[in-house]
Amino acid sequence: MMLEELILAGGTTVVGAMATDSWAVARGGIGRLFRRRGQDQQSAIEAQLDNHVALIERAGDTERVRQSLLPVWLLELESLLDEYPDAAGDLQELIGEIRDRLPEDQRAWVQNNVAKDGGQVFAVQGGNVIVHQTAPGRRDGSGEAH
Repeated sequence: MMLEELILAGGTTVVGAMATDSWAVARGGIGRLFRRRGQDQQSAIEAQLDNHVALIERAGDTERVRQSLLPVWLLELESLLDEYPDAAGDLQELIGEIRDRLPEDQRAWVQNNVAKDGGQVFAVQGGNVIVHQTAPGRRDGSGEAH
């Protein structure tokens, strides 16, 4: 898994676990990851996690709050992995552990893509997209556009 994908998977998994039965595992695992920065930083991250869970628990629209919190956790995880690249393996293991404990309805990920005004969207979840672009125009069978 590429680093950007790992960070996105980590952030979405942590935010998705907030205020669920799998929260204790997620909170403990994130705390252990950030322990690399020392006890004070670990405590600060755990307090931030607790505050974010409280926001979700009070919210009428929990998914909107989760989406709002996601960029925060993407930045936190990116910063941690920039400083401690060796944490990537631990984060990947934690993602698997949390996902295994998420409620069934939170194991499915939704992706919305919009292309307009001549735009193109190539999207995938959990795989690869390989696109071979060619210039617009007629083809004469030789593979060249005219």
